[in-house]
Amino acid sequence: MQYGRFAYIYDRLMHGDIDYDKWCDYIENMLYVHDCDAQTVCELACGTGNMTARLIKRGYDVTGVDVSSDMLAAAADKLGNTELVCIDMTRFVPQKKYDAFLCMIDGINYVTVPAALLRMFKNIKAALTDGGMFMFDISSEYKLRDVIGNNTFIHSEYDVFYAWQNEYYERYNISDMLLNFFVLDKNGEYSRFEERHTQRGWTEKQIRILLKRAGFTEICAYDELSFEPPEEDSERIVFVCR
Repeated sequence: MQYGRFAYIYDRLMHGDIDYDKWCDYIENMLYVHDCDAQTVCELACGTGNMTARLIKRGYDVTGVDVSSDMLAAAADKLGNTELVCIDMTRFVPQKKYDAFLCMIDGINYVTVPAALLRMFKNIKAALTDGGMFMFDISSEYKLRDVIGNNTFIHSEYDVFYAWQNEYYERYNISDMLLNFFVLDKNGEYSRFEERHTQRGWTEKQIRILLKRAGFTEICAYDELSFEPPEEDSERIVFVCR
């Protein structure tokens, strides 16, 4: 299972890794540079709503979509009456149009089958308003293969310990991630649970082909939090398409 019990400690563990304010600035700058006057936003793989909350604070009307009910339960605590939809984003068929779709911080990597990703791209293209924009990022094939690779990472705090074991299958461009958690409960005892996450290392070329097949004609790729094109060793690639 992905993002089950992990959802309730996700924010504290990811807080130091992701600068959500910086990412929101970057999103707004992208909207400006690409001349997209967005009012309504659909955020796919919104997770616990950290980006969602900041976008709402900046004046956007946001709908959050995520497959994990646990992540959305954590999001609901901070988002009030914001519309949240619990569904696999590759099967989400919007019932209204949006000025912008977002899928940030690895969400696309969890889609491992080309046909599912193409279906998702087509649904998004059909639900964009005239002049609307789709922005998303991926952890690059380089990052999953050469940085995360077959390594094990350890995180230890007084009340949370986890071991993150990785195995990369280059033939399929698949990263298999096994996370073992030990969390101190209110009784002073540690409870153990594990989650297995699977991500695909998509290449820029593969993403561009699927976007074009979905009907997008303007496709730009950038290095992480940058307006420069990605390099061979870029760990994150950002796409903006219309």
